[in-house]
Amino acid sequence: MMELLTSAEAWAALLTLTALEIVLGIDNVIFLSVIVSRIPAAQAKRARQIGLLLALVFRIILLSLLVWLIGLTEPVLTVKSVALSWRDIILIGGGLFLIAKATHEIHAEVEARDAEPEGAGKASAFFWVIVQIIVIDMVFSLDSIITAIGMAQDLAIMIAAVVIACIIMYVSSGPVARFVAEHPTTKMLALAFLVLIGVALVADGFKFHIPRGYIYFAITFSATVEMFNVLVKRNRKRAAN
Repeated sequence: MMELLTSAEAWAALLTLTALEIVLGIDNVIFLSVIVSRIPAAQAKRARQIGLLLALVFRIILLSLLVWLIGLTEPVLTVKSVALSWRDIILIGGGLFLIAKATHEIHAEVEARDAEPEGAGKASAFFWVIVQIIVIDMVFSLDSIITAIGMAQDLAIMIAAVVIACIIMYVSSGPVARFVAEHPTTKMLALAFLVLIGVALVADGFKFHIPRGYIYFAITFSATVEMFNVLVKRNRKRAAN
């Protein structure tokens, strides 16, 4: 442990891997922000806490199963000359789930479905949100940890990077979720991001890699434009008053 603490190479690996895990965690934060926006604020906060705790737990469990995890990259199925591993199949399934979920939410927003079930319905809605968070946490955790394995050799560095990234995700998830809930156009943009991320996961599963830099640039650019739109609307509202 002391060798790691005094090694410049270990610190460089930690900083690089932490930055990567934070970037990969953007997907998770966007999904959490959208998925909890349809349940009451108190339940939404608890759902975010559970979701991010599960994200951390899944990542640490996967890191402790390195041999099994590496085995998931071995081909188990061939579809039209494309050899698919269990990792590929999980990414394809998770991507399709994201596309379907985001499309369903976009339809709900366009149709302006405001009525939510009362009583027992709220409990079942909370349970369904947690189920969806678990499914997506598993997909994002798998993708994130396999990337981490390729970048660092020491388990302690990987766990430290994952824990730091999850803490930052937790701190940022609240403000992001509130912002998405308060601005309907931002929520629609976030849903569009989820469709884009889902397509990227499916493409990765079929061995067609879309550089994540392009995706994150598109997300950053669109989010910046939307931020300016929100500021313009706010300033106009203040001027009118």
